[in-house]
Amino acid sequence: MARKLRLEYAGALYHLTARGNERKEVFRDDIDRQRFIALLAHEVKQLRWRLHAYCLMGNHYHLLVETPEPNLARGMRRINSAYSQRFNRRHDRVGHLFQGRYHSILVHKESYLLELSRYIVLNPVRAGMVARAHHWPWSSYRATVGLVPAPGFLEVRWLLEQFHSDLERAREAYQGFVNHDEVRCPWDNFRGSAWLGSESFGEFVKALLKGKNLRDVPKAQQQSPRPTQEQVVKCIIDAFSLTEQQLWTRDNQEAFQAAVYLLRRVANVPIRDVARLGGVSAGRVSTIQRRVEDGHRSRRLDTLLDSYRFRLSDSNGLQRYKVKLRPQGNLLVQGAAGV
Repeated sequence: MARKLRLEYAGALYHLTARGNERKEVFRDDIDRQRFIALLAHEVKQLRWRLHAYCLMGNHYHLLVETPEPNLARGMRRINSAYSQRFNRRHDRVGHLFQGRYHSILVHKESYLLELSRYIVLNPVRAGMVARAHHWPWSSYRATVGLVPAPGFLEVRWLLEQFHSDLERAREAYQGFVNHDEVRCPWDNFRGSAWLGSESFGEFVKALLKGKNLRDVPKAQQQSPRPTQEQVVKCIIDAFSLTEQQLWTRDNQEAFQAAVYLLRRVANVPIRDVARLGGVSAGRVSTIQRRVEDGHRSRRLDTLLDSYRFRLSDSNGLQRYKVKLRPQGNLLVQGAAGV
């Protein structure tokens, strides 16, 4: 079986995770966490990385790293190797500490850095370890919002500038962004891809993949199994016999809810882009998505969503997807081989 391909290029942004072997703890106490952060800080400085967010849990960690130079693998190998050796010596153990190599996903910065920064620092809240993000000292959140001084290895400027040019207003806005509502994983149901981003970003990554020997790349990494925003919208307006203007002015609430849900969960459109399309807040988009998933929907909408099918072809090449509308209004997503 081919090993997952590690794509590296100057300016790449990655969401990185590593989990303990057999899901066991990799941080037993604060001394372990301090040692890991010291190693991370050293590599960030040495390799000139930009660390936008991080969170250390019990049996895993999350990092959001931008690499001005294509050197991710070198730094991650040194961090995990050095930390494993120190952990084993300190706790008198032998064997692998981490479950295989680290997991990495390429991320489109402009579309997903904000959402991922929020998702990462809310990990302890979702796990029930603390009530609010600022209660957890082992993430980047407190430094980002100014509750503690930002360490030199943490890049907070770009993130805060997305909210306001004034530092205090930016921090306040970011706090509201993080604490507004429960946030699901940005790539829930995100299957078989090496990247998270817009359609144009996917085309950019595919161009990088074309320079690789695809026989050495897992099939799942060679394809982008998601329809586009335009394809999903066309399916909705055809199914409900609406114009696109009627859809976004919310003349039909069922259609609007279906569009919000499918754009988020199937096309993986960023929450702020869906909010802009629908003329609503990001919080409203999140609420609609959660209510649909929790079963608060009409029978017609339930039937429509249940009929949505996602199918991949057996092609070894990259794929482009098209959405078809069946006569009864059922939605079908089919993969068309070849890009």
